Amino acid sequence: MASAKVLHPVKSASEESKVVVVENGKMVDVQDKEITMEGLCSISSYDQWARIPVSGPLPKPRYKHAAAVVQEKMYVFGGNHNGRYLGDMQVLDFKSLSWSKLEAKIQSEEPSDLTGTASLPPCAGHALVPWGNKILCLAGHTREPTESLSVKEFDPQICTWSTLRTYGRSPSSRGGQSVTLVGGTLVVFGGEGDGRSLLNDLHVLDLETMTWDEFETTGTPPSPRSEHAAACYADRYLLIFGGGSHSTCFSDLHLLDMQTMEWSRPEHQGITPEPRAGHAGVTVGENWFITGGGNNKKGVPETLVLNMSTFVWSVVTGLEGRAPPTSEGSSLVLHKVNGEDFLVSFGGYSGRYSNEACLFHQFSSPDAYPCILLNSSLIYSLKSSRKSGVPSGQLNEPETNGLASVAENSSRGVIFEIEELQDEKTIKRADTSKTLLQAVKGEKSHIEEKLNQEELQSSRLKQELANVETKNELDLVRNQLSAEEARASQLENEISDLQQRLQKMETLEKESESLRLEKDAESDDSSSGSNQRPADKGFWRWNG
Repeated sequence: MASAKVLHPVKSASEESKVVVVENGKMVDVQDKEITMEGLCSISSYDQWARIPVSGPLPKPRYKHAAAVVQEKMYVFGGNHNGRYLGDMQVLDFKSLSWSKLEAKIQSEEPSDLTGTASLPPCAGHALVPWGNKILCLAGHTREPTESLSVKEFDPQICTWSTLRTYGRSPSSRGGQSVTLVGGTLVVFGGEGDGRSLLNDLHVLDLETMTWDEFETTGTPPSPRSEHAAACYADRYLLIFGGGSHSTCFSDLHLLDMQTMEWSRPEHQGITPEPRAGHAGVTVGENWFITGGGNNKKGVPETLVLNMSTFVWSVVTGLEGRAPPTSEGSSLVLHKVNGEDFLVSFGGYSGRYSNEACLFHQFSSPDAYPCILLNSSLIYSLKSSRKSGVPSGQLNEPETNGLASVAENSSRGVIFEIEELQDEKTIKRADTSKTLLQAVKGEKSHIEEKLNQEELQSSRLKQELANVETKNELDLVRNQLSAEEARASQLENEISDLQQRLQKMETLEKESESLRLEKDAESDDSSSGSNQRPADKGFWRWNG
């Protein structure tokens, strides 16, 4: 964990390999001490977070953006800053550790037209997925939302965006969803749709035929949510962790077998993660690293790692205790250099918008990453030598709790190692070894007892949390029903009022018709009287 010394092969101008030693951030060649480290390799701290010393114009601070790595460069697109969506494309060159901004264009849909001058509409809550030497962009919130989700493609060689033609029924537009590459397909799950509606639907895009499919699943899927994290294991299993609804954040872990399309809740061991949303994750071998996020009360400080073959949670922490990124809505990518793994986090929001890039340099191999369990007097390193995939029959296999269950399950090849800095003479002393062994046994018993107590407490808290979540959902439904009942009652009153007014109008219409008939009758009588009087007068006049 604390080692900062690694051997690197370096070629000189004559292409002859030289062995150099990385020590305290410097390259020391056994034969030529003028060679220096470049790029990410110049950062020598292992298994802890450190800021990347960068040059060039820094990007605008942001969160809910997306990032992807293609050919030694990290591309950052979009995001949100003070409620405004961003549409710029920023690039961090891992070799020179310098930022630059790309003026990306949109390829016109008309074959006769050349590249347009407009840029992609600003968005946030989208996803970037590297695909070959290009980058796919899916979903996201925009100022003018569309009905369906579109797939954009960015070509770094010509710095151009284009819209890909897809077939089948496209998912509805959304943001805050997860987009996971599983083999040759993209799996879209959940998110927040139009009108802030939360989703838990599943859509699969075949990248070879560019066809969308919506599969029917069995089992209990995750509840509707957004801002969760997703990962793929063994090109078969989709894992969903955390996320949030409008009223609460989650800490649950779900697994979908992409062959049987069955959801399950795997039994996990180790620490119990805090609820969180807006976190970021990336996989390194069998390990799933998760950083950042928040839970409506605070930012989550620890960096988690889940061994996806054993479902053991642990906290990644350096011996120097440097805090990892705690921002919500940050991005996290993986970059490999000379066989070494570098996790790079950028941006996010933790009371202020960030534009810092942080690096986590992994020293341990991905197949044997140490799960650190801290105790008041000793530090235990728990290694798992299991490298095979997850057998389908063991996905939901119940296991006992705590450190004791891991120690008893020898078939998984779990061993405990005590790291003690003692010289050779001290190690050979039998009395010291016996005392150390007794101390270890006593400490192990103490840990087992503590873990059992913590597991009982965790189980009780989980039940209370489930009850609270159920109550919150019931209260929300009750409030909605109450609002609908009030609205229905108001509509009934309005309908009743309209019916009364309609009856009055019918009565008035009848009265009006009656008056009109009476008036017509009077008019007829008056007309007949007036016709007789002139004849009488004329008659009297001529006979007078």
